[in-house]
This record gives sequence, C-alpha cells and structure tokens, in this order.
Amino acid sequence: MNGFLKTTALAAITLGFAGEAMAVEWNVSLWGKRRAFTEHVEKLAELVSEKTGGEFTLNISYGGLSKNKENLDGISIGAFEMAQFCAGYHRDKNPTITVLELPFLGVETLEQERELSMALYAQPAVQEDLARWNATLLMPSPMPQYNLVGLGDAPTSLEGFEGLTVRATGGIGEAMKAVGAVPTSMSATEVRQSLDSGVIKAAAFAPHAHMSFGTIENANWWTTNLNPGTVNCPVVANTDALNDLSDEHREALLGSIDEALDHYVANYEGNTMERWGPALDERGIEKVTFSAEALAAFEERVAGPAAQDWISSMGERGLPAQELYDFATSKLKELKGSM
Repeated sequence: MNGFLKTTALAAITLGFAGEAMAVEWNVSLWGKRRAFTEHVEKLAELVSEKTGGEFTLNISYGGLSKNKENLDGISIGAFEMAQFCAGYHRDKNPTITVLELPFLGVETLEQERELSMALYAQPAVQEDLARWNATLLMPSPMPQYNLVGLGDAPTSLEGFEGLTVRATGGIGEAMKAVGAVPTSMSATEVRQSLDSGVIKAAAFAPHAHMSFGTIENANWWTTNLNPGTVNCPVVANTDALNDLSDEHREALLGSIDEALDHYVANYEGNTMERWGPALDERGIEKVTFSAEALAAFEERVAGPAAQDWISSMGERGLPAQELYDFATSKLKELKGSM
C-alpha cells in the first residue's frame, strides 16, 4: 500500500473511532410503567434520537435504576443522567417548587400548569435550590386537579371525610387534614396494595394514575369536583452531564422540550380523559359531586392558612417564600388573562 492509501485508511479508521466516541447515551430513571405521566419523556427520547441521527439516545428505565423517592439522590451523584420525581415525595429536598403544590392555588388547565411551572423553574431561587442536588430543571409533568377514589361508604359532605385514611401528598395532604381526614404519604407504586389491605381507605391521584396503578379496580366512589390541588413532578438532568454535552446534542435536548410538552398535553387531554369516564362507568363507581357551598367552605378553611403556613415555614429556612408565592399567584393570574 502506497503512502497516500495508508494515510487515507488511517484517517478513515480515526474518523470511525471519533464517530463512536461522539455517541452519547443517557440513562433516565422513571417508575411504574409507560403512561400519560411519562409521555413527554418518551417523546423527548424520540425527538433527540431523531435530531442527532441516533448519536444521542435516552435509555428510559421504569424502576430499574432507582426507587421513585430516591431519583433526586441518584441525580445528585450521577447514578443516571435524567430523572422524574414529585416534589411532595421529599419536600425538604426541593422546598421552593412545593409552592406549586399548595391547595386551591387556582390552576384550571394543563396548559396553565405547564406555563406556571416553567416560569417558576426559571427563578434564581428555584434553580439554586435544585443546584444543591446537581440538578437542572428541564420540564414539568403537568397534571389536572387531584380527586379521590375510595372504598366503603362515600363521603357526601365534607364532614364525611372525618377520620378517613387517605394517601395524599404535599398540599393535598394538608387540605385533607383540614377536613378531618388522616393523610399519609407513600409512593404511587405502594398505593394499590395499601388500599387492598385496608391500610388506607382512599387515594388522591390524577385520573391517569388511578387507572395506571389500579386504584379503581376495587373502588366504590370517586369525587368529581373536590379539586384540592395537584402535585408538581419535574424532569431534571444531572447538571454535569448536561454541561458535558456537545452544543449540537444540548440543542437537540433542550430544543425538543416544547414539542415534548405539546405531545404530553394533547395526549392527556385526548386519550387519557376519553378513557376516564368509561373506566368509572364500567366498574360501577359512584360519582360524588359536592355543592358549590361545600367547596367554598373547604377552600376558605384550607387555602389561606396553608399559604401562610408555607410562607412562614419556608421563610424560616431563609428562602424568599413570600416572593415565590407572589410570583406564582401573579403569574397564574397573568396566564388566566391571556389564555
């Protein structure tokens, strides 16, 4: 082989190795199974692979990398590069974003939840909070207002919640406590067994989770309009891993977030909610609807005290709690006026 051919062959081999070195795989820690709650992550993986010609892939694991309550810890040590978690699972680890879990905050649509979350995630205090875990917030998992599925006699008034053991996290748990229920926090994957064994008598979830985790299989009743609040469940990246991406790969990831969220919202409002009503009817589940007067009394009893308690307790920790609450409520008001 002459010198030119040798040089050409060596260059081709070198480029081949360089191409292999450029390929990036991220491990993504989710839990449960693929469902409406994870569709934006699935879509993000699809878009990133497509935009990079398969050079950047997101390997999604449902429970194989970490327990859901430990995903933020795994992100902090680089055990995986991306994960989803819910703020209410460990409020002390991510106190700033729990402002979005306050009961009766007033969010009415998934699009409002999406825009409000993204706006809050951009606040310096929130970014600093998550930076303690080497985490960068990428996108929320917008969910509708939670309602309860339960066993036994259905509560027909707020007084009917007295003594009811219910799985409810974050601000929803505080709302339940205010009407005499006994809230307990547990991960979504534990709820069905706890219901079946009698550890709890009711569970607060969004519709997709009631279907995915089987809480409606043995349930007797469902509250149609209690709407005490929702939970905030971000998707985050390990900051070091994000910074180590090439400009092309980082743009493929971050530039796909809006499209992934568009897909998520459309899927939830379409496929999920179209299945929800028939799923209840097929199982003969009683639909409990509270009067406007009862709901107003519930909100009055819960909303103001919960907000003030959050502002006070978070302020004592040195967080700009009043500023975050004011930002969230004013931003929501702005969103309602523009949508």
